[in-house]
Amino acid sequence: MKTVKIKNVELKSNLILAPMAGFTDLAFRSLCSGFGAGLTVTEMVSAKALSYKNKKTEELLFTLENESPKAVQIFGHEVEVMAEACKNPLLQKFDIIDINMGCPAPKIISNGDGSALLKDFELARNIIEACVKATEKPITVKFRIGFYDDEIVAEKFAKMCEEAGAAAITVHGRTTKQGYSGSVDYEIIRKVKDAVSIPVFANGDCRSREDYEKIMEITKADGVMIGRAALGRPEIFKEINENVTLKENKLEQIKWHYERMLEVYSERYVVLYMRSHLAQYLKGEYKNSKALVEILKIDKYADIMAYLCKIFG
Repeated sequence: MKTVKIKNVELKSNLILAPMAGFTDLAFRSLCSGFGAGLTVTEMVSAKALSYKNKKTEELLFTLENESPKAVQIFGHEVEVMAEACKNPLLQKFDIIDINMGCPAPKIISNGDGSALLKDFELARNIIEACVKATEKPITVKFRIGFYDDEIVAEKFAKMCEEAGAAAITVHGRTTKQGYSGSVDYEIIRKVKDAVSIPVFANGDCRSREDYEKIMEITKADGVMIGRAALGRPEIFKEINENVTLKENKLEQIKWHYERMLEVYSERYVVLYMRSHLAQYLKGEYKNSKALVEILKIDKYADIMAYLCKIFG
């Protein structure tokens, strides 16, 4: 297990749980942390919504005690708003503040946020510098290798991030236009690693120990960020860290996940929210489309668990 330091924060391993909208809730992050994720990251939080004290946004910042170290990811394009977000009392429990400059979602880009900033180096630099100035916490940046397929800017953007004061960067090896399709360009991430002296994390299509070793060999990165492959399978961090294959009790994982969420949110909210997670837990060898369809009709936690007990025997 390789450890990495981001400024003054030492990670438990060099594997990071990626921020994923609608998935990286406090319970899931805690599960992943328990399985050896070196760092967990909240789903991206709107800096502007934070300034308005939006309740739903503030709820994204709930954490559990065993989630450590932990990062919060913020997004926005207004320099002062982003800097003020870094000073927000709700962010002080986090060890690291990450800036999203890689989200490819049209509604994010259309506002000038996320990977839209790949097209405006000056604004991106101003945001990073302002955030670094606003807090003593390490500021990190997550971005893609370019906005357009024929305009790869990763090396140049990475150098700018380092010059602006970023303590580490994560590079998703696809362009914005690719979204999540096509292949990841690990060679570009290798060039980024060669171009800067701060820690570099490679992101994109790491689903196994074999993938991890391949990515590390090609990119020479300091670590790997894992996203979709961890859904329904938080044990992936231990499997990669220790090079083992685990047979986890999925029913216990699901039960623990629900119970931690129910400690914070209403049953109605949790039942609806957890549907996406259930679809992930019931995949692979546990794939049961018929059961999933039936579960999605149930609106009580106790009834959901009773049905799951039948599935898992």
